[in-house]
Amino acid sequence: MQPELKTLTPYEEIGGEPAVRKLVQRFYQLMDTLPETYGIRRMHAEDLSGSEEKLFLFLSGWFGGPQLYVERYGPPFLRARHLPFSIGVSERDQWMTCMTQALDEVVADTALRARLQESFAALANHMRNRAEGG
Repeated sequence: MQPELKTLTPYEEIGGEPAVRKLVQRFYQLMDTLPETYGIRRMHAEDLSGSEEKLFLFLSGWFGGPQLYVERYGPPFLRARHLPFSIGVSERDQWMTCMTQALDEVVADTALRARLQESFAALANHMRNRAEGG
């Protein structure tokens, strides 16, 4: 009888809490410094630490780790929570610029990085709430 193979969650694959924190920290460093992401940076508070902590809590659960965000704040309802902000193609792309670079720098496994980038792209696109022509 062969032992059952355990499938790792993205949370485990990425390296757990330290790696998720590193990804989130790098994401916000990029948002805070890249001129091309000024549009989304100005949507945030001057001090990014609150946003950073909330994204860390959310991603922990979203990656299959501890449901820290849900335990603290309840269901994320991400789209509803972002409705006060006008999010279109430009904002989505700016967000993805930061996340793609953070993933490239933090996640060594190319297959995992590609899966996460695809998931983030779908999530970022779902957050769009501004009708745009074209």
